[in-house]
Amino acid sequence: MKKTQKSPEKRSSPYLFLIPYLLAVILAGLVLLNHSVAQRIEQRSLPVRVQSTQIEPYPLFTFFYEPYITAQGAVIMDDATKRILYVKSPTLRLSTASTAKIMTALVSMEHFKPDDVLTVQGDGYEGTVVGFGKGEQIRFDDMLYAMMLPSGNDAAYTIAENYPGGVERFVGKMNDKAQELHLENTHFADPAGLEDDSSFTTVVDLARLSSLAMQDMHFAQIVSTREKVLSTIAGNTYDVFNINKLLGVNGVIGIKTGQTTGAGGVLTTAKIEDGRMYITVVMQSTDRFGDTQSLLNLLTKNISYFVPKRQEL
Repeated sequence: MKKTQKSPEKRSSPYLFLIPYLLAVILAGLVLLNHSVAQRIEQRSLPVRVQSTQIEPYPLFTFFYEPYITAQGAVIMDDATKRILYVKSPTLRLSTASTAKIMTALVSMEHFKPDDVLTVQGDGYEGTVVGFGKGEQIRFDDMLYAMMLPSGNDAAYTIAENYPGGVERFVGKMNDKAQELHLENTHFADPAGLEDDSSFTTVVDLARLSSLAMQDMHFAQIVSTREKVLSTIAGNTYDVFNINKLLGVNGVIGIKTGQTTGAGGVLTTAKIEDGRMYITVVMQSTDRFGDTQSLLNLLTKNISYFVPKRQEL
């Protein structure tokens, strides 16, 4: 008779009771690690600020009509929002004439100080001149007035000639500045705007350049000046007058005239209407002042405003 053999009893490991404690310790460690990481992330995160954005009122014509103008290109732009309210031939490249001196002023003001003394290095300059004699010395600030009010080509060239590297380097800087400002349809060939075939821009680019220039308070003061007496270092004086016929009329506060045989009449204008500044430009015009007045009439008491709801960020 066979004996039945009993299976040996399985003995429990004496360490099994430690497993729950080990799991608890691991869990506690994970919780502490998670808390530490969360604190580090919070310390490195930028604070979220709730703020209201300032939104400029959006200008609209209350009543629009097509202005009669002789200019081949024209634009009306709101300075604050850069909104184009009216435009004719926005991408047509036209000669700058003396409106190139706006860029000449901006580039030179970045380099020269008001009291820097410039020396007239040439004579017989083409076109409109103040009449400075070769070798005369005059403060840079007075030279700006000589360039912007009567549109003196001798003043524009004197500024460029006194720039490090001379006229060529200065004109290169003008074009560098145009690229910096994303004026893709603009090119300058000389500091005075005499080269009709090579100095060109569009009404939109010129409006944007004019808007930028008017943000400089000293530039704005210069182009709004009717008359200025300039003095050379030797004591000679020159009385210069602003040739902008519209200055001071119908809210006009500047900015620059231009005219050559190739460019025709050019005029960029800043006007204040209802406390806001508007920029107008006419190019290749046979009546630059009359055309500009037509654009200004379109603005006068004819603007309403759309105000978007303020958004919180």
